[in-house]
Amino acid sequence: MAIRRILTIDNAADLATLKKISTPVEAVTDEVRALMDDMLETMYDAPGIGLAAVQIGEPVRIIVMDLAREGEEPAPRYFVNPELFDPSEELFVYEEGCLSVPEYFDAVERPARIKVRYLNYQGEPVVEEAEGLFAVCIQHEMDHLEGVLFIDHLSRLRRDRAMAKAKKVRRVA
Repeated sequence: MAIRRILTIDNAADLATLKKISTPVEAVTDEVRALMDDMLETMYDAPGIGLAAVQIGEPVRIIVMDLAREGEEPAPRYFVNPELFDPSEELFVYEEGCLSVPEYFDAVERPARIKVRYLNYQGEPVVEEAEGLFAVCIQHEMDHLEGVLFIDHLSRLRRDRAMAKAKKVRRVA
């Protein structure tokens, strides 16, 4: 396992990659599992609760996530070729952040519940309903697979503010 560099919006080349639509994975192989292991280690190191493969420069349809709270046993989840369907009409607003948009948080409105279909770490098909933080996180990470950042859901003023903050964070680092 290896910690990979997370692409950020303040770098033009990174931003171009983050805007790519990710391609499907043909099969869950040992190589794919190694990528997911790297992604999970990278996400924990950041620290974060979700990471899409494109965020480490691999534009393929893979997401890792761990919603365990501090002090709880880790609960890693792996999503290969995820698809969202049957969103609820009820909406939920959550203050989101993103490892690719450093130190910026803002409220985003999304469906409160949604179903997700994917292959797990072993390549087995899974269908489940997501709600609460799980629903927010899976929709946020799915956006990455479509080349969409959470700041794309915001007004132009707020997007510009996020870009300026990311550039400032980079200068300070």
